[in-house]
Amino acid sequence: MPSDPDFRVRRVYDPPEPADGRRVLVDRLWPRGVSKERAAVDEWLKDVTPSGDLRTAYHSGRLDFAAFRARYEEELAEPDRVAAVGRLIDLARASTVTLVTAVKDPEHSHVPVLVDHLRRRLRLRRHRHE
Repeated sequence: MPSDPDFRVRRVYDPPEPADGRRVLVDRLWPRGVSKERAAVDEWLKDVTPSGDLRTAYHSGRLDFAAFRARYEEELAEPDRVAAVGRLIDLARASTVTLVTAVKDPEHSHVPVLVDHLRRRLRLRRHRHE
């Protein structure tokens, strides 16, 4: 088990590396033109991704990143998404986890919001068990 669980982020178009550990696709749609073999993901968790409406509002410019972040955080707290978030946390407690995405600009996407959310949840769980 990693002493300090954390999450790596990589694009699906980059070749996998041994240090990736468990690779989890965190996009709602399968990456266009990428075979399952090339993606080399162990799991695909659609339930940790923004809703279609939220994604569309952000990409069309109706929401800035701050508003997108706030709405996505609310979605991550919805009961049907909590189990998928918990799955990622459990995986990170057991091994390295790499969140794999096809987005062109991961730094301005749902991925850093998800990583921040997961890190906060890990800290909360750690404090509860101390």
